[in-house]
Amino acid sequence: MLSDSLKKEIRNNYELITQALPQFKARKAQNYLVAEIAKVLAGNYDKSRRILVAEAGTGIGKSLAYILAGLPVALRANKKLIISTATVTLQEQLITKDLPFFLRHSDYKFTFTLAKGRQRYCCEHKLLNQQTDNPEQTQLFTEKPQVGDRELLDRLKNAYLDGKWDGDQDSWPKPIPRRVWQQIVSDKHSCKKALSNHRQCPFHRARDNINKADVIVVNHALLLADLELGGGVILPEPDASFYVLDEAHHLPKIARDFSSANVNIKTSQEWLKKIKQVSTHVNRVVHRQTTITPGINMLESANEMVKDLNDIELYFRNNPPNYNKSNQYRFSMGEVPQGIVNSLISLKEETKKCLSAVNKLSNITSEELKDDNIKLSDAEPLLVETGFYIQRLEALSDLWKMLLKERSSHQAPIAAWINNENEAYTLCANPLEVGGLLEYMLWSQAAGVILCSATLTSLNSFDYFMRQAGLTQNDGTQYLRLKSPFDYPNIELHVAAMAKDPTESGFDNELIENITQRIEQKEGNLVLFASYWQMNLVADKLRRKFPKSLLVQGETSRTKMIAMHKQNCDQGLTSILFGTGSLAEGLDLPGHYLTNLIITKLPFAVPDSPVEEAHAEWITSKGGNPFMQITIPEASKKLIQSCGRLIRKETDTGKITLLDKRVITKRYGKSLIDSLPPFALKIEK
Repeated sequence: MLSDSLKKEIRNNYELITQALPQFKARKAQNYLVAEIAKVLAGNYDKSRRILVAEAGTGIGKSLAYILAGLPVALRANKKLIISTATVTLQEQLITKDLPFFLRHSDYKFTFTLAKGRQRYCCEHKLLNQQTDNPEQTQLFTEKPQVGDRELLDRLKNAYLDGKWDGDQDSWPKPIPRRVWQQIVSDKHSCKKALSNHRQCPFHRARDNINKADVIVVNHALLLADLELGGGVILPEPDASFYVLDEAHHLPKIARDFSSANVNIKTSQEWLKKIKQVSTHVNRVVHRQTTITPGINMLESANEMVKDLNDIELYFRNNPPNYNKSNQYRFSMGEVPQGIVNSLISLKEETKKCLSAVNKLSNITSEELKDDNIKLSDAEPLLVETGFYIQRLEALSDLWKMLLKERSSHQAPIAAWINNENEAYTLCANPLEVGGLLEYMLWSQAAGVILCSATLTSLNSFDYFMRQAGLTQNDGTQYLRLKSPFDYPNIELHVAAMAKDPTESGFDNELIENITQRIEQKEGNLVLFASYWQMNLVADKLRRKFPKSLLVQGETSRTKMIAMHKQNCDQGLTSILFGTGSLAEGLDLPGHYLTNLIITKLPFAVPDSPVEEAHAEWITSKGGNPFMQITIPEASKKLIQSCGRLIRKETDTGKITLLDKRVITKRYGKSLIDSLPPFALKIEK
């Protein structure tokens, strides 16, 4: 329960923080969010399930609320506060701005750090001992060293020794080429803290900082990677942590993509044929009888796997399916052809045997190294090499398990398909629903979880997000929806009187004419399109009229395009940004940088990817309507995000125009309009 002393501490620090914020405006919604986060994490509602799903509209101040409430409750409970985000932008804001501000102006005494994956760090031992001309060291690298790589490695080494570089790839002033980074990157197989030469490696030092820190900022992908390993491997244990999942609307898709698996048949055959060299290299260094049996088992299994992969390749060559325009063929309901099932069963078994054998050889090498029977310089290439094969065998194993998983009428199937690029076949699989996985890995394991975003509801309901995330109304989870403090009724939302809707012939010409007429001179304009081809079509027609004002997504970097737009606006010139949905999310153009927002059509996603097609097929098979159950909720969420680009601060003004008459002519239109903030709706005649 939330004690009186803890309530007082939060109130006192709220006063300290808000007094230090210039032009701070007290908001009831923010205060309520602070209180609810604290109560949920303290167990006021449910001691066994401390989960809050909070939709907090733009302008409420989510990060201030969850730090203010989450940090003191975590410190009192002796828990870590892990803040996970979907974007680098928010991570940087937390690490460089929000958390330092709290440290300076609050009474909270805490430390914080940014957690990154192992592959963002170099291995100190590799860096100090790298040799680009050593064939043993470079045999597994896919790109050969080039002129200048030697000098770059020397600069990295000298900067590291001089204390001017910390071994973090992101802190080097220029991008480090992949071929160079490969030679010094930390890997879990050779860069082990148990080995004395690796104890001071940058990753292990960073890991020590994570263990010592009170607040850890991380991205959703790394959080999921840790949870997949059982938790407590990269980050602190789930039951010792309170999680804040900001930008939580991204989590289900990231979890789904994270759980995907794919195997290129030809590439796999090639590296499996080379696996015999592992035995040769190990036996050259490790003189123990115990390496003989795993070496033989590894080779036998690898040979069987090559045969099975060849059988699958021959099956698709002799029985070519009806590939789509992307050279893909999706297996209906995730069921692979009967003709390859026996090969997959064999592959599953042989991959398991091969993986066990390579792991054994790796473990024997590690033991010999610990016992000082072999030199580190001899052992390290072996550990890297066995690690290379272990990772690839694990990827194979994941795919075979997914493709052969027993189907249940109560659970969604997987999406499974094959890619055919010039007779090079790739088998792919993806789960359709990850709610059960999130429940198993996170919701049931964590000490507490706060999920927050400005867009967690679709069509004024949490139902769609709950289905995606594996949460329900009666599982102890709390739900909170707080409206933005912005003065939306003063913002006009115009629905244009279009003669055609986007599905009808002639819409493109009408669109070009409408956009041309609706561009505001000497203002900041943003036009959002549902597809690149339509954006480029309109851009080509408007270039002559707006030669210096038009800035089109994809023609230059996002950063440069936005900088040019702001420069135009600051000079009082007309500026027009053309972009798609990917530009819309996270785009921050306050004040005069955006006063005229034009949305060309409702953001309906076309279910043309194998995963989306499979999901629609599954819903249809259950008697559902994929358009109403997936397409409309997704469009609602995206439309809210698109409209949200106009108003970033309480003083922002402007106009939104929607050039899609379906919001007033179709039955679903009213629900889409009703789910938007309360703009002043103007239906043009």
